[in-house]
Amino acid sequence: MTNTQKSTKTTAKTTAKTTAEAETKVETKAEAFTAEERSAMKERAKEVRASARRGSRADKAAEEEAAVVAKIAEMQDSDRVMAERIHAVVKESAPELAPKLWYGMPAYAKDGKVVCFFQSAQKFNARYATFGFNDVANLDDGTMWPAAFALKELSAADETRIAELVKKAVS
Repeated sequence: MTNTQKSTKTTAKTTAKTTAEAETKVETKAEAFTAEERSAMKERAKEVRASARRGSRADKAAEEEAAVVAKIAEMQDSDRVMAERIHAVVKESAPELAPKLWYGMPAYAKDGKVVCFFQSAQKFNARYATFGFNDVANLDDGTMWPAAFALKELSAADETRIAELVKKAVS
């Protein structure tokens, strides 16, 4: 075997090894996300594509609200009831917030930025649903404040508290 043939054979082995290592790294990174997380990312990609295709602003808003209502209707009973109430409370408390899907979850945005969202327990196989706020919400209070709340059920007092928080978030 000539030196050129040996060199070519060594290069081919090195390339195959490097390719195999790269594939393993990609598989390892993909495994870092749960099936639920991958599903949420796929839902978000669909949301972005759908948003880009829509026509007028009014049509877009109507379609996004319809998508939120449809997503809420798909939820399990206890989460669906809470999501329906939260949807009504947010719309009543802050009509300037636009309902939209965000990673497959009902969310409410101001100027295109998500202020708050509802995450059902089934979304990530959690033991409770979550109502949360993003960093654009005006909830700053000292050096530490809650940005998400666990929900097992929703009382009238909870609805009142959510309404107050949403009003403050958009102020």
